[in-house]
Amino acid sequence: MSGAGSGRGRSGSDGGSSGRRAHGNRDERAGGSRSGREGGRPDRGRPRGGERQRTASAPSERRRSGDPARLVAFDVLREVDGSDAYANLVLPPLLRERRITGRDAGFATELAYGTLRMRGRYDAIIEQCSQRELTAIEPAVLDILRLGIHQLLAMRVPPHAAVSETVGLARQRTGAGSGQFVNAVLRRASEHSLDEWLELIAAAADPAGTDTEARLAVVESHPGWIVRGLRGALVANGRDARELEGLLAAQNEAPRVTLVARPGITDQADLPDDAIPGRWAPTAHVLPAGDPGALRAVREGRVGVQDEGSQLVALALAAAPLDGTDARWLDLCAGPGGKSALLGALAAQRGGHLVANEVAAHRAELVRRAVVGLPEGTVEVRHGDGRELGAFEPGQYDRVLVDAPCTGLGALRRRPESRWRRQPADLAGLGPLQRELLTSALDAVRPGGLVAFVTCSPHIAETHLVVEDVLRGRQDVEVVDASAVVHGIAPEIPLAERADVQLWPHVHGTDAMFLALLRRRA
Repeated sequence: MSGAGSGRGRSGSDGGSSGRRAHGNRDERAGGSRSGREGGRPDRGRPRGGERQRTASAPSERRRSGDPARLVAFDVLREVDGSDAYANLVLPPLLRERRITGRDAGFATELAYGTLRMRGRYDAIIEQCSQRELTAIEPAVLDILRLGIHQLLAMRVPPHAAVSETVGLARQRTGAGSGQFVNAVLRRASEHSLDEWLELIAAAADPAGTDTEARLAVVESHPGWIVRGLRGALVANGRDARELEGLLAAQNEAPRVTLVARPGITDQADLPDDAIPGRWAPTAHVLPAGDPGALRAVREGRVGVQDEGSQLVALALAAAPLDGTDARWLDLCAGPGGKSALLGALAAQRGGHLVANEVAAHRAELVRRAVVGLPEGTVEVRHGDGRELGAFEPGQYDRVLVDAPCTGLGALRRRPESRWRRQPADLAGLGPLQRELLTSALDAVRPGGLVAFVTCSPHIAETHLVVEDVLRGRQDVEVVDASAVVHGIAPEIPLAERADVQLWPHVHGTDAMFLALLRRRA
């Protein structure tokens, strides 16, 4: 991927599902039973008669320190907040360093990622419970409260364990005084079920009952400008605006771990026995559980970890009909290399060659690692500015991929912190770069050749408008029916009646990938 400004995480999983399997047993050790609250059914295990469990232990009996899994989750949140780090890069080394494995690692993973995703929802609850503005609460204490509320309302943690363990975490990391404050806020939060809280915060955000977007922003934990942008994207792509709630909810689900079997170099034996075929891409296989990094084929580069939507757009570029030569392919913005590896494998089957260009040196190194399993000489990794390549090598390539830097609004499942970092100004900042990269790609492709413009954002400012603006100034380019090409790969996939393709988490189970195919006129 060329240029700055990308917040995308396009492969892998945050492991949330394994965390959900782990909650019960570990908190029995904290003094609870397995009959705690779970997701949207928070009343499970509540004593009969409607009486809720409360933390009534004396101060001397309460936890004075957090346990290792909760400490790790807290440290991840602080690193994300203080250093603009990404949780999926911070958490794994912390777990290894502190030797946290198994169910405790799963618990820490779900706690960290789930809290980051639902931060907006939890902040609205904290404001009501504390009767304070969020800016009046110390950031570290605020993160502790978010962790506690996630345990209370979205995990199978008994309320008394969630409160006492979180108070212990506060006392260890932010002091005894903050522990008293955390205890008071969490006790108030425990007085309502999740469903009751959703009604309360929705009413506060939309008291007149007329502002659907404001209500969904707080309930589904997305910034308002993203909610509005996603609604506009649905409508612009021929979908019903009433799908917005389902789309936002899907963006809050932990993604499945999806493997890519790279054609020509992957054997059936390279895939785990329990891997399930993907819904759409013939190269996709879903891993129900386990660490993909533990697979030898992944370590050796014959198999990768890649979202199915990401696989599908790369396959579409390779499958689109092409007259004439088909030997030189280009990935203009190649980092971190998942699409380059897939395209390289496909090119090798045809006796072709792929140039993988990346502007950032450290990301170019990631591309080299990603393509290590391909036949030697198949992929040439370059370090350079993709905006200049079209001028240096005009008309030299048969197929070109522009996987443009974008806001990543279609991949928020993978980078839950991105929704809180991105700002509307990012759209304006990335727009010129996206247009320059597409222009360069059209210059680099030969007459009769194909260009795929791809983003992992459905926002029209990063999809339709970019393509329309670039084509407005060129008479030598025509639009190819990408929908027909994708249907050739996945006949049953539901797509809008448009030439371009927009995938959706709530419809296709993939990241919200956008694809436009363009042909340079001969």
